[in-house]
Amino acid sequence: MTASPHSDPEPVVRFDNVGMRYGRGPEILRDLSFDLPRGSFQFLTGPSGAGKTSLLKLIYLAAKPSRGLVSFFGRDTATLPRRDLPDLRRRIGVVFQEFRLLNHLSVFDNVALPLRVAGKKRSDYAEDVAELLAWVGLGDRMSALPPTLSGGEQQRVAIARAVVGQPEILIADEPTGNVDPEMGMRLLRLFAELNKLGTTIVIATHDLQLVRMVDAPVMTLSNGHLHIRPSRGRRQREADQREAEGREALDAMSPPDPESGDE
Repeated sequence: MTASPHSDPEPVVRFDNVGMRYGRGPEILRDLSFDLPRGSFQFLTGPSGAGKTSLLKLIYLAAKPSRGLVSFFGRDTATLPRRDLPDLRRRIGVVFQEFRLLNHLSVFDNVALPLRVAGKKRSDYAEDVAELLAWVGLGDRMSALPPTLSGGEQQRVAIARAVVGQPEILIADEPTGNVDPEMGMRLLRLFAELNKLGTTIVIATHDLQLVRMVDAPVMTLSNGHLHIRPSRGRRQREADQREAEGREALDAMSPPDPESGDE
C-alpha cells in the first residue's frame, strides 16, 4: 500500500487541496491532495526549505492548514473538539529532529513516558522497554540522563520513545541523521518490523541511499508542491498491466485467421 491520490476509502490520513502559510506570508504548501493508507510506508524528501517540516507538523497535529481539508481516521481536524486531540495524538508516534528528551528523566523513563501517560503499570512495560533499548544499542545506558549521551544516542532514545507504544502512525524526521550506517540500517529494520504490524510510516530524510534500500513510495516536496513516485514494485505492476492491455488491444484489431473457419 502506498501514499497516493485519493484511493483508500478510509485512509489514516487524508489531505484534500491543502495549503499552508505562516501569518500573511506566501504559501509554503500548495494544493496538497493525497492519502496515507493504513499500514503504508513512505519516504518524504525535498530540498531544505521545501516545507517538509511544515507538512510533518500538519500530519502529527502540531499545526493547522490555512485552507483545505485534513482528516485523521475519517475525522476532519478543523471540526475536531479540543478535548479529543490528546487521544488522537496518542495514536501518533513522532521522532523529532531535535529529539525533545526530558533531561531530568533517565533513558528508561524517557522511553517509557508514553506508556506511563497511557496509564500502564511499570511492571507491565519494564521488560518491553528494556528489550527495545537493547535493540537500539542502549541496553547499558538505561539509567543515564540525556545530557550525558552523544547526539546519536539521544536520537536512538527518541526513536525508542516514539515506537514503544506501537503507534498507528509513526512520523520520523531525519531519524538516521546522527547515527553510523550500520545503526541506520538497524533502525530501518525496526521501522520495517513496526510497519509489518500495521503501523503507517512516514520517514523524512535527505539520505537517498536510505530511500533506495526500501521499495516504498517517495513523496517529494518542491516549491510547495508534492509529487508522489510509486514504489518500484507498483511501477512494475503498472507497466506489466499496460503491456498486457496493449497486447489485448492489438489482438482485438488483428484480422481473423482464415484457417480458423470464421467468416
